[in-house]
Amino acid sequence: MFDQDYWVFGYGSLVWQPGFPFRERHIARLSGFSRSFCMRSIHHRGTVSEPGLVLALDRDTAGFCDGVAFRVAAGNGLATIEYLRERELVSSAYLEQIHPIRLADGTQTQAVCYVIDEDHVQYCGGLDPEEQARIIAKAVGGRGPNTEYLYNTASHLNELGIEDPGLNWLSARVSQLSTGN
Repeated sequence: MFDQDYWVFGYGSLVWQPGFPFRERHIARLSGFSRSFCMRSIHHRGTVSEPGLVLALDRDTAGFCDGVAFRVAAGNGLATIEYLRERELVSSAYLEQIHPIRLADGTQTQAVCYVIDEDHVQYCGGLDPEEQARIIAKAVGGRGPNTEYLYNTASHLNELGIEDPGLNWLSARVSQLSTGN
């Protein structure tokens, strides 16, 4: 599959920092999953002793996630999937899966998606938004502050016209906590 053009679905940091060459980029929708801060980050945005939170695709049969689909050219396919596996599968909390997505122009296609493994120790679905905000406000990991991850994701989704009211609320609340208000 990776020796021909394929799509990758981004919903968090891949939106603003894909880290791989792509031929096309389109707004897209993945049904059956929601964007959620449901994964404890012990590498990139937190540590084992002070985990942060990162986004994952959490199964939600009635929900959907709007994000960005990247079309990877055949010539870059193998290098890109190796890069993504090294980046996304560092702790095995994500599962690499292929799911149908719909591009903004209505085109249906299949995409590589990184979905949370609900049986993994880092899964923490259902955390109260206020608790999420407290964790994100203080966590720091190998790639920097958890706040940076949240703010970059929220601002880039907003720039693309992708509405995520929960993420916007969380961004505002974390900002309040970080400034002591």
